[in-house]
Amino acid sequence: MPSLEALIPRFKAADRTTRLETLLDYSKKLPPLPERYEAEKQLGHSRVHECQTPVFLWVEVDDGQVHIHADVPRESPTVRGFISLLARSLEGETPAAVARIPNDLLDQLGLSETLGMTRTQGLTAILQRIKRSVATAAN
Repeated sequence: MPSLEALIPRFKAADRTTRLETLLDYSKKLPPLPERYEAEKQLGHSRVHECQTPVFLWVEVDDGQVHIHADVPRESPTVRGFISLLARSLEGETPAAVARIPNDLLDQLGLSETLGMTRTQGLTAILQRIKRSVATAAN
């Protein structure tokens, strides 16, 4: 899986249609939620309320490596694709690498103009949740 640093120029150089198609491809690659989180999900734990799409997100730091697990409905492929892109590109990264992710990642990927303001706000909240969770778990 390419790093975010490698993905940013590729996304930015692509046209709107290609960016959306790429997110749709990523949406199909989001791993299923590990069974150990199903009960928490059923209780509504780890829901990202800032996002209109029902997104459930768990972030772990184990032996200095980041692991992201999420559940996003297939009916929301752009949100699912963005989370899959983050989860796959950040898998095994260090907390320091996650801290360096630019807060304007959606702009840098060229997705803000592609997705619109409401979706962009929700996805930015997801990125911020990941960064905060990693920082908390690493301390």
